[in-house]
Amino acid sequence: MGGFRTEKDSMGEVRVPANAYYGAQTQRAFENFPVSGVRMPLPVVHAAAMIKGFGAEVNAGLKLVDPPLAEAISRAAREVLEGNFDDQFVLDVYQTGSGTSTNMNVNEVLANRANELLGKPLGGNSPVHPNDHVNRCQSSNDVVPSAIRIAARRELSERLVPALSHLRDALSGKSKEFSDILKIGRTHLQDAIPVTLGQEFSAYASQIDHGIRRVHSAFADLEELPLGGTAVGTGLNAHPEFGVRTIAEIAAATGISFRPAENRFEAIGAQDPLVAASGTLKGIAASLMKISHDIRLLSSGPRCGIGELTLPSLQPGSSIMPGKVNPVILEMAIQVSAQVIGNDAVVTLGGSLGVLELNVMLPVMARNLLESIGILASAATLLSERCVSGITPNRKRCEELIEQSLAMVTPLAVKIGYDKAAEIAHEAYHSGRTIREILMERKILPPEEIEKILDPGKMV
Repeated sequence: MGGFRTEKDSMGEVRVPANAYYGAQTQRAFENFPVSGVRMPLPVVHAAAMIKGFGAEVNAGLKLVDPPLAEAISRAAREVLEGNFDDQFVLDVYQTGSGTSTNMNVNEVLANRANELLGKPLGGNSPVHPNDHVNRCQSSNDVVPSAIRIAARRELSERLVPALSHLRDALSGKSKEFSDILKIGRTHLQDAIPVTLGQEFSAYASQIDHGIRRVHSAFADLEELPLGGTAVGTGLNAHPEFGVRTIAEIAAATGISFRPAENRFEAIGAQDPLVAASGTLKGIAASLMKISHDIRLLSSGPRCGIGELTLPSLQPGSSIMPGKVNPVILEMAIQVSAQVIGNDAVVTLGGSLGVLELNVMLPVMARNLLESIGILASAATLLSERCVSGITPNRKRCEELIEQSLAMVTPLAVKIGYDKAAEIAHEAYHSGRTIREILMERKILPPEEIEKILDPGKMV
């Protein structure tokens, strides 16, 4: 097949590639919105196809669509879910704010494939029509937000949570492995009292664990679907049982507790669950950035920095300095975190533009939310497998820095008073000697008591 076929839509004749499964309305949108070359995320497209496949079966049961046509639509939807027609969803993500163009792209692909399965040529809209049959009891305004919620909910549980769990477990494993390694703690980037390296890593593991809990807390709202509300929530042109039945089929197929929205007007006009989910992702990004910065600082050097940690070497770190190794995975995670934080700003703005009965920022909200989920999942996986799992401690450096720290004077304050302890700290700083050396020299306390007080193991 090749060349073009001429089709008519409500705006007149349009030339569509002869081998395309989409039709005139998709082609017209394709021509009108060539903005970025970034397409609608496939998880959203697949979720829309799922809605329409189960919707066709439900419509057959409601005697609204002839069973042979419904079966062809359902089979076509299953093929879309298998990824067979991914290249046919051609529209730029920056399109009409309701996602109508993408909804029609899905309708046309399913209709054309259904007709092909029924022995008819592409582009005929008969016997299966994209609007009359594939889109029966539906509107872009209830399908697209439902598809976004389905996609986000599945991506969170199937991609992000497993990746974060893997990272949490890697950090927790290092916490146990490093539990006996004493090192100096730092506050305000200044020496503080000792901690164990394991205690530091336990904090990182806890951050990720709390992030996982927050992801789970976002599930319930995402599981409310406005399907069946059609244009504004009233359900005009839809059978009253369509939404309930179709959502039940989706829930059974996915194993996720999708359910009809408590208020379909709210679920169409506002997209607060997407904003909340994006905010959770922003929180996880902040955690990853903090953890990555910390590990980058602790591994700095290797000789002229802190140098308490040694990172696995993945690639040459410099085109001019031979032997230099950079913390590339950590820097990748920091950049991903920055992108997620930026994405959240757009999702938040998008949520605020739920004007009157419809939010008109759905495509960009979907794009940013799904991108954030995907890149966070990838970053967490890389961080755990190519960085955290290979971290080793520099025990000698940890011991050396504890002994040199002026914060070793802290437990002396309860014995000799704050002012006297501060005086010793200042003398150690200006003379370059350790707290232990000055105490021994001044004979302020018996040697055995000095050793007992300055034992870093007693300070953690």
